[in-house]
Amino acid sequence: MSDYSKGLSTKHLLGIKDLNERDIQLIFETADTFKDVLNRPIKKVPSLRDVTIANVFFENSTRTRLSFELAQKRLSADTINFAASSSSVSKGETLIDTVNNILAMKVDMIVIRHPYPGAGIFLSRKVNAQIVNAGDGAHEHPTQALLDAFSIREKYGDVAGKKIAIIGDILHSRVALSNILCLQKLGAEVMVCGPTTLIPKYIGSLGVKVEFDLLKALNWCDVANMLRIQLERQDIKYFPSLREYTMMYGLNKQILDSLDKEILIMHPGPINRGVEITSDVADSKQSIILDQVENGVAIRMAVLYLLAGQKP
Repeated sequence: MSDYSKGLSTKHLLGIKDLNERDIQLIFETADTFKDVLNRPIKKVPSLRDVTIANVFFENSTRTRLSFELAQKRLSADTINFAASSSSVSKGETLIDTVNNILAMKVDMIVIRHPYPGAGIFLSRKVNAQIVNAGDGAHEHPTQALLDAFSIREKYGDVAGKKIAIIGDILHSRVALSNILCLQKLGAEVMVCGPTTLIPKYIGSLGVKVEFDLLKALNWCDVANMLRIQLERQDIKYFPSLREYTMMYGLNKQILDSLDKEILIMHPGPINRGVEITSDVADSKQSIILDQVENGVAIRMAVLYLLAGQKP
């Protein structure tokens, strides 16, 4: 088990930009250990038996919330779950008041998802608890990027030197930004691909390649990370129709089989089958989508365990 004394360089996990390469490698090494735990008959360790964690979700989530909850239970932490839709937030209570009320219950750590970018950073400056960002608007989703990079490392042995194409709705995706930052810190080459309207203008300043042709991106990459179209974040139409998007940027088995090499297929979920990816691709042997889900629990266990060691 990774030792607390050589812990993370940060007290919170607010974004990949706050981690250095050593932090990321430490998280991966710790996740390796926890993955072994998850494959044992008794999938539980007492590591966080004296830690109380609140899951505070101001946005809907299934996979991320369940993954964090399971990680916390596997570490023997005490957990409380808070959903804004069924809380006093709907009556006008502020973020600070909500969190302070939770902290009054003697909570050590808060896992927060919020529609506004920077919500976790704001909280980390205002409350006396460790903050884990589980997604803030279209800004960052650090644990998703960590589990994606961990999944690539698991298949290839290393992330350095690999070519990763992130394809789809880059503009509205917190997964894309966190992935770009994480993969670059680990020495990978990154390309983004999608319609011009869904590629943000600033993206070139991040040092990524930009491609608008799906086939060219697929022929370039070792790994294709297919993002869904985030219709819930789109206030205007960015393309004529989903059907047209699928014709231009949807990945099907015919396209996959036409490539002159085998590439890995990833997806952060939830999948819109038949839009950005067809079922026969999502369920193919080149897909590591279910590996990502499994690795998500190990990565989140590692993050929570290492952060708990940073408590003053």
